[in-house]
Amino acid sequence: MSEKLKIKGGMTLKGEVSISGAKNAVLKLMAAAILAKGESKIYNVPELTDVQIMLNVLEELGVKTVYDKVNKTVSINAENIADITAKYELVSKMRASFIVLGALVSRCKEAIVALPGGCAIGERRVDFHIRGLEALGAKIKIENGYVHAKANKLKGADIYLDIPSVGATENLMLAAILADGATRIQNAAQEPEIVDLANFLNAMGADVSGAGTSEIIINGVKQEDLHPIEYATIPDRIEAGTYMAGIIATRGKGIIKNVMPSHLTFYNSKLIKMGAKIKLLEPTVIEVSCKQRLSAVNIVTQPYPGFPTDLQSLAMAMLTTADGVSIITESLYENRFMQVPELRRMGADIHQERNHALVRGVKKLTGANLKASDLRAGASLIIAALMAEGESIIESIHHIDRGYENFEEKFRNLGAQIIRFNDNDNISETLTQKGSYNEASI
Repeated sequence: MSEKLKIKGGMTLKGEVSISGAKNAVLKLMAAAILAKGESKIYNVPELTDVQIMLNVLEELGVKTVYDKVNKTVSINAENIADITAKYELVSKMRASFIVLGALVSRCKEAIVALPGGCAIGERRVDFHIRGLEALGAKIKIENGYVHAKANKLKGADIYLDIPSVGATENLMLAAILADGATRIQNAAQEPEIVDLANFLNAMGADVSGAGTSEIIINGVKQEDLHPIEYATIPDRIEAGTYMAGIIATRGKGIIKNVMPSHLTFYNSKLIKMGAKIKLLEPTVIEVSCKQRLSAVNIVTQPYPGFPTDLQSLAMAMLTTADGVSIITESLYENRFMQVPELRRMGADIHQERNHALVRGVKKLTGANLKASDLRAGASLIIAALMAEGESIIESIHHIDRGYENFEEKFRNLGAQIIRFNDNDNISETLTQKGSYNEASI
């Protein structure tokens, strides 16, 4: 029985929220941990569906893992790797698991990893991963839906990425760690998660420089130079941006803890132009507030440090009731406006033409029955439902569970009236137990 969300809109969000570890960082750290023999520990690991899938992928390889949900710690013992195959049944559930390809080729000299297939937000091909591995000396065969990579010894090379692909940058970093000589990745992705991966690898004994710039240099080391470590991942900038959006969209005021403001510079600048106020209270604590109707802004998604594509849908939700006309251009993925039909059902005035969306601010949104199509589109529907007049039901929330830890509890702590249920639940009883709605309001 699929779970759903029931949200009563019109509540002003106020309070505090603490941000969990970054999903897009920790998944790659988990894969990187198999490069070193022995047990590594990763702290600040969010309890997410995607994290469990990655644990399953590693366990299928013979790696021993333990997830301590109380302390948010993952232990990964990669003393022995018994299998080099990452099966389709797992890789197809989460594209990020494809990153084990680079780690396995580096450590085991061979890897068989399922092609990740399509994605709801658009085509994300693995050509850059394959060409980069070939440049390092790997022999690649693609058959029966699997990538089979083999190399007796990888050798450093100069690799230029046609686009700054995050996944390709990460996979090639992992592959180059144990290669002979130096590898230079040009036009590399610059996201904070890339920097976090480089810091993790260097702590392990690798030699990586330039992460966070367009050119990354990896000087190959020997297997015996690598050792297991303990490491805490960075906060999730996209989760932080989501709660900021909820507070601003409902004209509230809140404190966001465990956040790296420098990771959200471009996003914050757009929020300020919309009319929000953002105040730095401590190095990892900000105060966010908004008292008036937002103003329209134009947005173009770009690779970091530009406006994050993962926050585009949330910005669109906020702008549906802004004063004026906004133009949003999605330059990274061809199918990342999947929230548009659902927002229209709530009364939004959005005209979409290919990768451009023209958003005319309306007076208000109204609650509706909605369906999440993917992770970030689902998050945008939560923001829209919080803004709307009346109640909304959001289906297919398993997408949202992929990237947000305890999101309904965190929103409730900010004053939102939001509850998870399924069709077999007595909703009135469930809401009363959760302390969100009272029975009379149903």
